[in-house]
Amino acid sequence: QMRLVESGGAVVQPGGSLTLSCAASGFTLDYHAMGWFRQAPGKEREFVAGIGSVRYYADSVKGRFTISRDNVKNTVYLHMSGLKPEDTAVYFCAATTSIWVLVRNEADYWGQGTQVTVSS
Repeated sequence: QMRLVESGGAVVQPGGSLTLSCAASGFTLDYHAMGWFRQAPGKEREFVAGIGSVRYYADSVKGRFTISRDNVKNTVYLHMSGLKPEDTAVYFCAATTSIWVLVRNEADYWGQGTQVTVSS
């Protein structure tokens, strides 16, 4: 059974940094594109970053967020820096066959999410 478990969410001050982790089980990352999405209260879910044949970022996080993967640990990371209050959301990890599916705000498998709050 494919499973994704996010961790690392926290309350951070504006300008701070945070790294989210997504541990995968039941499948190996090597053959999947992995992505991070977020959903703020009252807003629709949005694509944040993806890694597959290439790395791709939403314009709103480009230059501040970095996605990476460790195929040995079967884990995907999202390192976030220069955090802003508008980055506050529940962050979800997802997996699918192609990064271009992720960019379309779609995925086949989803984690439960981890809360990131940026506030002074």
